[in-house]
Parts: sequence; structure tokens; C-alpha cells
Amino acid sequence: MTDLTLESLTRQVEAGDVDTVLVCLVDMQGRLMGKRFHARNFLDHAVKETHCCNYLLATDLEMTTPDGYRATSWEHGYGDYVMQPDLETLRPMPWLEKTVMVLCDLLDHHDHAPVPHSPRQILKAQVARLAELGFDAMMATELEFFLFEGAPDDIRKAGFQELKPLGGYNQDYGILQTSREEFVLQPLRNHLYTAGIDVECTKGEAETGQEELNLRYGTALACADQHSFAKHATKEIAAQQGVTASFLPKWHADKVGSSSHIHCSLASGGKNVFFDPDKPYGKSVVMDQFVAGMLKYVSDYTVFLAPYVNSYKRFREGTFAPTKTVWSVDNRTAGFRLCGDSSPGVRIECRIGGSDMNPYLAQAAILAAGIAGIEEGLELQPAATGDVYSDAEAKSIPTSLRDATETLRRSKMLRAAMGDEVVDHYTRAAEVEQEAFDAVVTDWEIARGFERC
Repeated sequence: MTDLTLESLTRQVEAGDVDTVLVCLVDMQGRLMGKRFHARNFLDHAVKETHCCNYLLATDLEMTTPDGYRATSWEHGYGDYVMQPDLETLRPMPWLEKTVMVLCDLLDHHDHAPVPHSPRQILKAQVARLAELGFDAMMATELEFFLFEGAPDDIRKAGFQELKPLGGYNQDYGILQTSREEFVLQPLRNHLYTAGIDVECTKGEAETGQEELNLRYGTALACADQHSFAKHATKEIAAQQGVTASFLPKWHADKVGSSSHIHCSLASGGKNVFFDPDKPYGKSVVMDQFVAGMLKYVSDYTVFLAPYVNSYKRFREGTFAPTKTVWSVDNRTAGFRLCGDSSPGVRIECRIGGSDMNPYLAQAAILAAGIAGIEEGLELQPAATGDVYSDAEAKSIPTSLRDATETLRRSKMLRAAMGDEVVDHYTRAAEVEQEAFDAVVTDWEIARGFERC
């Protein structure tokens, strides 16, 4: 494990052990963006701040510059944001020679105020709201992904056709098959550990070539920071081994998709305030209210759990991906699962998020909904039981990005919690994704209708 500080980094630079600093922000899609600094220049000139183009929070996955954003545009000339390094996030990138990384907060160039629609700032704002109530948010995310034969550039040049996942069968918890994938997963675990990431384990998931990476429980911001770093590391380390890691939620119609479940509880004074040994399942009144808020407002924040058109292809019965927004006790057919019942580790798991989610936005939205539940004193409905997929009375998860975008647009709760500027910004991001998809003529359409229309 690492304990990298500015002082220890300075010593390493002077000794020649570090020569490169990646100064990074997290964009709307959850990707690391930034600059590679010569380490000496970083220490001398950029350790307090540097700059980036403000279009980095107004692009799509292709890095195009769609219109409709109030924060920046061609009309406004695409100016700068200040990137302010958060030195608590300094960590080595052991798979890259003599390289360390630091995450930045984004500030307005003129008054140095936090940029409200920056993903890291959105989460920090909800963490601050919880702190005013006397609580700390404790969270963990699961990272699921697929490993494919071939390097990323080779797959791209082949048009993403004839994709071949590593392995030949369902490898959920399997040791035999995952031993054959240790050439990727072992360096991934070890490099992350060396980088100061609280790695728990990797395991095979319930599909051909599918993996899961688990990180330890921690504070909400640390959880999101580690998630983003680990996702980036997974892609780079897999590529170094000549294969490709993909976090696309649904790469094939007949294959199980990839999720990113979010575990959550609240703490005060180091104790889990979700736990009350005298209550059913050991869940406290605070937990009931928090979870009731998550359930009441889940359609409002689904875009933050499932941000792309492809995200909604994952929600299929019998695939361990949820279709209904109910809670249950240790039941993987429901959208929300109570874990660790009747123990001090009791928590709620949101199973709706996909592998493509931005962890800062997803966690912030969950916290906003939970806070609303506490403030409104909501009562929690009884737990669902049995096969929730077949429960006709249970409320369904929005079935398309188009539907989820409209509930986000109309969400009074999120507008009150995050501000109109943030909600309008991410509503526009969802619209851009939908518009891009709607303009495409797909292979399915051509094959279906080319001759028979």
C-alpha cells in the first residue's frame, strides 16, 4: 500500500524515481481526462492549479461538442476551468514507469468557485448535506466487465465484429477458468494494491469472459475516486497484456450484461446508524427512511445509474439484472437488496446501476434520494419476497433512456437537492445520447427490412 504525500513525491522526483504526473479530472462519462506533466514542472508550477478547456464537461462519448449546454458552447467560446489538484488523491500508477496520478477539482476560472456540474463536486455537495444531518455516507461499488481476445486497437479496426470473450462458458465463481485469466487479473489486483486502492478480490462472473472486481467499503468520495481509478487501470492493464476490457453493459443480446452494484449505509461516530438490533432485520428507522427515499425517487435518478441507450438493454428477467424497483432481504431478483441483515454490517445494495455508470453521479443521486427520505420521514414498504421478476404489482424500472430522461427533467427532488443547473446539464447529456442513437441506421434495421420491406 502507498502513503504518497507531496513531501514523499518531492523526494521521489529528486531521486529520479518519478518523472511523470498525470493531472486528471473526471468527466461526465466517468473517464479520467487531463495532462501528463513532467514531475519537476508539476511541483514547481502546477501543484496548486492548472487549466483545461471547459468543453470537457460538455461532450459525449465521442468527444464531440453538441449544442444545448448553458455552461459552455461555441457561442461562449469554450473557455477554461481551473484544475485544482486534491493532493489527498496522489497515488502511483505502478503499471506505468515512474508515473503518479492526482485527481483535481474543477473551479471557475474567474472566481475559483466550484463548478456545480462537475461529477466530483456533485457528490461532494450531497456528502456535505448528509454531514449537516450528522451522518457520513459509507459506500462500495462492484465493477463488472468483460475480457475479450485482441488488443483494443485491433478490435476497433475490425469494426467491433466477431468479438471473442476469453473463456468458453459461464465462469461465475469458477477457479479453473479464472486461473487462465490471471495474466490480467493478478497484475490488476497487485498494481491497484500498490497504488493504495483497497482491493478485496476478483472473481468470475455469470457469463463467458465476464469478471468482477470488488473494492473495500469506504467513504463515498473515496469510493468514487477508487472506482474511477480502478476502472481506468483495468482497461490499461488488460491492454498491456494484449486483451481488451470492456465496461459496455450489454455487448450481446444473448449474453448477461455487466452491472455496478452500489452498497450504502450511513455512519455517525464510526458506527453504522442503519443498524438497530431491536428492529426487524436489524435495520433502524433511519435506514427505513433512507431506503424509502431511494425507492420513491428511483425513476428520478435512473439516468445517473443507466446513462446510455445500451444501458437499458441489460434489464432483462432471469439475468440477475433487476426489472422492478422494490427492496428485498438478500434476494437478487429485486432492484434493492438488504445485505447483512440482523448484523452491524447491515446495508442496502442498489442493483440497478450498470458498468457504464459514472460513480460520482450515481452515488450522489442515491444520497440525494436517501436524504429526501429522511427529511420527509418516509415509511418503508414491506419487503418483496419470491421471484420479483414475476410480481405484476411492483413498479418497473424505466425501460428506456428516453423515459428516464423525462423523469430526470421533471424531478423536483433532484432540482432541490442538486440545483436546476445540474439537472438541466445532465438532462441535456441524456438527450444528446438519445439523439445520436436515433440518427443511426443499425445493422438490425438493414437485415430486417432491406429485402422484405
